[in-house]
Parts: sequence; structure tokens; C-alpha cells
Amino acid sequence: MGPNITTIAFLIGDHARSQALTALMAGRALTATELADSAGVTRQTISTHLGQLVEAGLLAVEKQGRHRYFRIADAEVAQMLESLMGAAALARPPRVGPRPGPREPALRKARVCYDHLAGELGVLVYEKLAERGAFALGADGIVLTPQGQQAMERIGVAATAAGGRRPFCRTCLDWSERRHHLAGTLGAALLDRFEGLGWAKRLPDSRVLAFSVEGEAALRAWLL
Repeated sequence: MGPNITTIAFLIGDHARSQALTALMAGRALTATELADSAGVTRQTISTHLGQLVEAGLLAVEKQGRHRYFRIADAEVAQMLESLMGAAALARPPRVGPRPGPREPALRKARVCYDHLAGELGVLVYEKLAERGAFALGADGIVLTPQGQQAMERIGVAATAAGGRRPFCRTCLDWSERRHHLAGTLGAALLDRFEGLGWAKRLPDSRVLAFSVEGEAALRAWLL
């Protein structure tokens, strides 16, 4: 028999815990009070839930002064949660019109998926780079080609794989677009660069990544 998934499924299946996990997918560490507000439960109730999630290895906690900050434990947990969001979207009863995905147009257009860009613009980045030969298939998935390295260098992103367990370059199935966007340490570096260039900024208390008109134009120009 393989690993028993029932404990993880039970923890994620609770509404308050799933709401807390979803809030943390924006990539920020939050306090128990902030997560209680997101989940619509009391501070005491969320504390119990958070303790269970930490014990199961889904969340990590850091103490800073009197406060404790919770975050997604690692990129593997974030990838699992994003995949579950995709499955949930598929299982959702059909709405008016054929387009799946989040109701909020801004969330569908561009959002933070743990630490990389997702949504319409995230898919656009991956697909346009792929069309230009930026990726090739390697033993463990996609790898960056010399053409891809040149594209990264043009916007000041270091395209060198670092050590560690996390893949440097991988795809992530976008749960609203049902196509792939770019993840891994390269995807995270690109998101940091988009923000550093002033092309986009994260909205408070949201996964939405808001691109300015000029920022989106610059993004699309880079992909040409």
C-alpha cells in the first residue's frame, strides 16, 4: 500500500481550513486573526485548525515578537492545492456560459499562485515563450534553452538553476485557464521581476496581481 491520504483529505476538506489555505496561496504569511477573518470563524476556532495544518506539514509557522505568522509549508503543498482547485472547478455545476474559472475578472486575468504568475497573463507568458523555443523537454520535465536564457536576460532575470529540491523550471496547470503557466524557481523569479519593474503589484488581501496598462504593454512587448 502507498501513503494514506485520508488525513490530508480530511484536513483540506473542512471549509474553514480550506479557506485559510486558499488565503495563504497569495504567497504571504498571515496571522491567526487574519486567517480567522478570511475563514469567517473565531480566533479560537482557527487556532485549532492551524495547529492541525502545521502538525500535518501543510503549513509552517514563524514567531516574530508576540505574533505568529503562518504560511504554506513549501512549493509542493502549493502545487497540490492548485491542482485541487482545478479539480474543484471541474466538479462545479455548470454556470451560465461555458467559461470555467473564478468569477472575478481580475483574478482570472492575473493572480499569484503561491509565488508565480497565474491566470490569463501567466498562461500567455508560458505559451509565448514556448512558441519562441524557450523550453525543451528534459529528463525531469521542461528545461530552459539558450533562447530561453536570452529572453530572461533581456528583462534582467538570472537564468541559472540553483541547488535544492525545488525544480528550476516546471509547468503548473492553471485552474481557471485549463492550460499551463510557468512555475518553479524560474516562475518565482519572473514574478519578482515583473513587480520590481513596476509592471504589476499585488492587491491587499487578495491573490489578484494588477498589471498597469503600461506594465501589460511592456509584458506583451517582451514576449514578441
